[in-house]
Amino acid sequence: MTIIRLSSPPADTAVAAWHAVVRAAHRSDLPAEVPPPGRVQTEGKLRQPSVNAEAVHLAAVAADGSYDGVASLVLFHEESNRHTAFLDVLAVHPRARQRGIATRLWSAVRDELAAGGRTSVSAEIELGGAGETFATRLGFVNVLPLAWYVQNITDAVAAHPVQPPLPDGYTYVHWTGVVPDAFAAAFAEAHNAMEDAPSGDMDQATPTWDAERVRAAAQVIEDRGGVILSSAVVHTAGGTDAVAAYTELVLRDPSDVRALQYDTVVVPAHRGRGFGRAVKRHMVTAVAAAHPGVREIATTVADENGPMLAVNEHLGYRRERTIAYVQAKPALHDPGCSGGLKPPASSSDRAM
Repeated sequence: MTIIRLSSPPADTAVAAWHAVVRAAHRSDLPAEVPPPGRVQTEGKLRQPSVNAEAVHLAAVAADGSYDGVASLVLFHEESNRHTAFLDVLAVHPRARQRGIATRLWSAVRDELAAGGRTSVSAEIELGGAGETFATRLGFVNVLPLAWYVQNITDAVAAHPVQPPLPDGYTYVHWTGVVPDAFAAAFAEAHNAMEDAPSGDMDQATPTWDAERVRAAAQVIEDRGGVILSSAVVHTAGGTDAVAAYTELVLRDPSDVRALQYDTVVVPAHRGRGFGRAVKRHMVTAVAAAHPGVREIATTVADENGPMLAVNEHLGYRRERTIAYVQAKPALHDPGCSGGLKPPASSSDRAM
């Protein structure tokens, strides 16, 4: 078995081998009702980097050329986060477990962290399984408890058949893809309200958003073959439209039956009017009309985010499984163990 770093862009055979690992690991480690990643999602993440970051993709190659395990490390470019990184995936095929492959992949990840001058690394992990045990042995600590919540779209519409009315001076707006120019600056300003979102003890600065960055973030999702939908409550009084609240929904593959809720934000000046609940209910209508094959919406919420938990409970979200945002300073720890760390892909309702 050999550890390699994938070329950029990776060959089709490499994408297929990688996809076989992440799907097999997903089916082994997660509940059956959680849809596995599609090929479009896998290929998109391997070939299209995130905004202001680069990804290093590592694979443990077996003698027959298949992959026994894979790891992806995201290295942030912005100055405030050049000291840290995000371990997006570390997964071992079930057939190849208990052979020290996860340990060898982690060693390769540590080498990349050292080469980049990164002093900390974070990940999202499932709690209660081998991944948590492995992460703990590596020195990862839980810095932000979270959970996945799932909403059934049909049930949500039946329970709340009418969209909440908005006060005078406010209106609903929604779009698919990159934000329209008319709302780009206001949309970026609303993104910056994420600064007061629960973040635990994470050693990672909240990025600063501008119109260029919000456009680029949406474009990455589309370039990866996915779909992003946005719903907003816009304050139209005063002659300049301001985004009072927004929520984003992503299909990483157009054929997805479970959409991922990304950030939901209510700007501080407009809180206390029920806009978090309103904008999320508006999104249900938008996705049901545009993508009738989508049956569920899934999101993560921090345990300490009481307001968003209350909104989600009202809208019929059920708690599915517990995860955590974990963090380590790998130079301080010896990876002398075997196992597997497989962070789930992340979405979040982090701020009201």
